[in-house]
Amino acid sequence: MTREVNIAGRMVGDGHPTYIIAEIGINHNGSVQTAKDLIKSSYDAGVDAVKFQKRTPEICVPDHQKDQMRDTPWGYISYLDYRYKVEFGQDDYKEIDDYCKSLGIHWLASSWDLPSLAFIDAFNPPAHKVPSALLTDHELLRGMKATGKPIILSTGMSTMEEIRKSVDIVGEENLLLCHTTSSYPCPPEELNLKMVQTLKDNFDCPVGYSGHEVGLVPSALAVALGACLVERHVTLDRAMWGSDQSASVEPHGLRTLVKYIRVTEKSMGDGEKKVYDSEQSSLKKLRRYSR
Repeated sequence: MTREVNIAGRMVGDGHPTYIIAEIGINHNGSVQTAKDLIKSSYDAGVDAVKFQKRTPEICVPDHQKDQMRDTPWGYISYLDYRYKVEFGQDDYKEIDDYCKSLGIHWLASSWDLPSLAFIDAFNPPAHKVPSALLTDHELLRGMKATGKPIILSTGMSTMEEIRKSVDIVGEENLLLCHTTSSYPCPPEELNLKMVQTLKDNFDCPVGYSGHEVGLVPSALAVALGACLVERHVTLDRAMWGSDQSASVEPHGLRTLVKYIRVTEKSMGDGEKKVYDSEQSSLKKLRRYSR
């Protein structure tokens, strides 16, 4: 069985190069220019796609949180008002779409509600992303399946039973599961990277990894353990304002991570023992036989 999905003509799965997504999310803090700077730095690092988040705040913000006050770069405002400040509209995403096309990089988004899904789908993204928080929103899952596009489903905060129910709804044919732990940043002892193989053992679809750790090594290790997709939050500066910045990777770190992943891919080999041409000189000089 071949575990793979087609994302805009790029096969993602076992035996294919790791698909790397730079998660911009809301680290742009409502600035299209910051978003474009993040797109450019991600493109320069060699990632395959960038990702945003799209919400309809009136739907996504719980009623008991809407009027809670919060210190923000826009002043002391309600949480609902803050959520609107970090949302891009039609013109903003048109500018982002045009910019990504000019660079030749794909973009997609995590849609947090059905109106946001319809909004994003109108831009014809290569895939749709289900954030971990909405793995149990079966109505949203059915909406994503109806688009006919590949679905990337993150599994943080979820039990295996919840994951199975969600997979039953969207099916495995056009699905990529992502192991993740939804803490920001995630401590090493809770990364549980062996879950990559557990998901592969339980489902007949490609499995990736969405990391929220500090540092780069675990993401490369996830590739060695079988992850065919890696997603990491990115930022221009981890000291910037915002809840996701501290678990994000700065431009230099992203370039390094892409190199780590590509070296990891080359290093895995095929598992068959052989004597390489590069060993012949040492073999002739150092090999000793005895009876």
